[in-house]
Amino acid sequence: MKVTPLQIVLLLVLAVFAGLLGAVAGNSWLQQAEPGGMHRFVHEELELTPAQDARIDELEESFAVERKRLEQDLRAANARLAQAMESEHRAGPAVAAAIDEVHARMGDLQKATIRHVFGMRALLEPGQQAAFDREVTRALTNTPPE
Repeated sequence: MKVTPLQIVLLLVLAVFAGLLGAVAGNSWLQQAEPGGMHRFVHEELELTPAQDARIDELEESFAVERKRLEQDLRAANARLAQAMESEHRAGPAVAAAIDEVHARMGDLQKATIRHVFGMRALLEPGQQAAFDREVTRALTNTPPE
């Protein structure tokens, strides 16, 4: 089967788009850290004690470093995918391996995010946890606030 240049370009565009979409989806709840999002909710709506606030700040600082590293790993994996696609010009074994690596790096980022969420949750009182759980579910499902 002969692969046309148009098919190669289409495959490249789709693969890059899929990688970017996966990165955004895997990191979607973190984007809630903008004003009005999860960061504001945790710090303003949960009525944290000073001790809770300090511990959550520590978790957030630590996670920011980890998240940056994981995002760099994901960008590097996407670059290797682009390189494999340019080299093979088809959905061959190098492209398949690079796609698997992109998915693994997205998974690493998502797993770290979930560990961070549960780390914050563990610092909350039961009533705060219930509100936090509702907000996390809302953020992950893009459900408007009640």
